[in-house]
Amino acid sequence: MQRIIEPELMTDKAQAEAYAAANFEQSDKLIIEAIELHFPGTEIKGSILDLGCGPGNISFQVAKRFPDCSVLGIDGSTEMIRLANERRLREQLQDRITFITGIIPDTTIPQAHYSAIISNSLLHHLHNPEVLWNTIKQNASPNTKIMVIDLFRPASEEDALSTVKRYSGNEPEILQHDFYHSLLAAFTPVEIEQQLVCAGLTELKVKIITDRHVLIYG
Repeated sequence: MQRIIEPELMTDKAQAEAYAAANFEQSDKLIIEAIELHFPGTEIKGSILDLGCGPGNISFQVAKRFPDCSVLGIDGSTEMIRLANERRLREQLQDRITFITGIIPDTTIPQAHYSAIISNSLLHHLHNPEVLWNTIKQNASPNTKIMVIDLFRPASEEDALSTVKRYSGNEPEILQHDFYHSLLAAFTPVEIEQQLVCAGLTELKVKIITDRHVLIYG
């Protein structure tokens, strides 16, 4: 199945609120699990960059898991950043987490290098995937830990529909619609490996971790 791109940003208020209200507990914890599996015993300190942070789900999890770090979340959707900032105030994490609206690569990222760079479900939104890999290269040092998780494209539209029904059959229609089109827009693991070669990031590894998620780490 050929890739079918989708809009890069979730700018609609109802779409953003539905996403923020959804239960992504199972998939949201994948980055924490990946850090603990592939960097055992590591306590990340310093600054963490969360690219495509959405409403901040991963930013909050990482900040709570690693109390000696601060997190900068960036997303191109003003609605997503609004929701993230509202939660930041509710959870009183203003001193640990910062959210800014920005579209990579055009936005200015405040710091040159980060202790870790994470990203969850951004890659499939990008029409040009090299944007993500170049941003990671520009903001990483040799010791920066990289954890990128995304969907991977199923073999057919029928498989995509089956995946949506299996995991989001009880969710609102808008979420099922977005999930389906995200699956169609996602890259295959082989395509991601090719992207890493082109970006000069061959030290990063690509690993299928669920029946719909792929991890890029190193």
